[in-house]
Amino acid sequence: MRIREVHWIDPVTAMRRLAHRPNFTFLDSAAKHEALGRYSYVACDPFSTYTVANGQASCGGEALEGDPWKALRTLLAAYPQEHRPDLPPFQGGAAGFFAYDLNRTLERLPPPAIAGQGLPQSILHFYDVVIAYDHRDERCWIFSTGWPEQDPARRGERARRRADEFAALLVRPEFPRNDSCGTAGVWHSNFTSERYIEAVQRVIDLILAGDIFQANIAQRFTARLSTSFDPLTFYCQLRSLNPAPFAALLLYGKLTIASSSPERFLKLDGRRVETRPIKGTIARSADPKEDQRRAEVLFASEKDRAENIMIVDLLRNDLSRVCTAHSVEVPALCELESYASVHHLVSVITGKLAGEHDAVTLLRACFPGGSVTGAPKVRSMKIIAEIERVAREIYCGAIGFIGFNGCMDTNVAIRTVTMDDGLAVFHAGGGITAMSEPAAEYEETLAKAQRIFDAFLAGNAGAS
Repeated sequence: MRIREVHWIDPVTAMRRLAHRPNFTFLDSAAKHEALGRYSYVACDPFSTYTVANGQASCGGEALEGDPWKALRTLLAAYPQEHRPDLPPFQGGAAGFFAYDLNRTLERLPPPAIAGQGLPQSILHFYDVVIAYDHRDERCWIFSTGWPEQDPARRGERARRRADEFAALLVRPEFPRNDSCGTAGVWHSNFTSERYIEAVQRVIDLILAGDIFQANIAQRFTARLSTSFDPLTFYCQLRSLNPAPFAALLLYGKLTIASSSPERFLKLDGRRVETRPIKGTIARSADPKEDQRRAEVLFASEKDRAENIMIVDLLRNDLSRVCTAHSVEVPALCELESYASVHHLVSVITGKLAGEHDAVTLLRACFPGGSVTGAPKVRSMKIIAEIERVAREIYCGAIGFIGFNGCMDTNVAIRTVTMDDGLAVFHAGGGITAMSEPAAEYEETLAKAQRIFDAFLAGNAGAS
């Protein structure tokens, strides 16, 4: 592997210079944080692509036999890479998304009645070159692995040549910026307020009947985009209005995914595993005193703390399937985190991955994240499909990377918009418990959605 430190270039500037390249991925720590928002990554021009559609995996257009998760492990194993622990952890590897609907490759679940946009269940691009940013120290590196060349001499030559190529791309002039991202039409939801409130009450009734403990129910918003819509301008508006530590922009042909997620799903660093479920939300106020009061109300809320603790227990169980005995711990329980439009309660669960497992088996054991399904997980997912009716697709799946070095970091794909064939789609939901108030749950979904609506409106007025 060739590692080249280059002059600091802001990741957004790098985005603008490289976004025209094939299959562009930007994993963006837009909300700076010493631990959670330290690193960002830019990658494009992959040497291979893994996809899953209708449960069938393929690579480079050729079908892969058997279980798609096992197929992914086999593909990654073909490109072993040593890890440099003193540098940003993504040093070449696979990056992209795992859609929520991959759950049907893991459990016997009914398909939703409405297929949605018909997107793949997963797209992972295999990148031999990654540009990595350390925001804390303002340093930037190009990692060039030389893959997929197997001969050492040829791999070394490819690594050198590709590092030169990307260094030149980073200093080329930016493409002209658009002042407006273009327009979005009228937004439509698959729920009226009355129907969403009825859905929440139905979940409460199921809980009181002993069927489940909790389920996450979301509404789906859609709008048509103008032909002049510019995803880069829109994403810059979104990251400005709703900065998040686990944000992302994926430009995969006609498919664009723009995420401003505040939630980490799974991180694997060496053998150490971390997940950070969010459960418990309240809208922020522009008035500082009222905002502080709301934060205190959330922190003291019996309902929200119970919701969070239930999911902590679920994730502890998921991690215990692949972690060493007695290593799963909860170093933080129901801590308050504040973002642009909402306050959240966040917990942290850690563990030590057992020796026979790796990033893919860890992801498989925990997918999809318990914070966006409910408990018990399988029964909750069946209820979600029945009530929501339309496929979640990217929403509540995961976006991130699995490195050739074994490291992984993924978000929970919430506050995430998909734009495909002129249609913009995003979801907003919340966890329902026996103590939920249906009208308040509906308002919570709107609070979570507001910054995305604002980003479309602000982009129409002109983006900075």
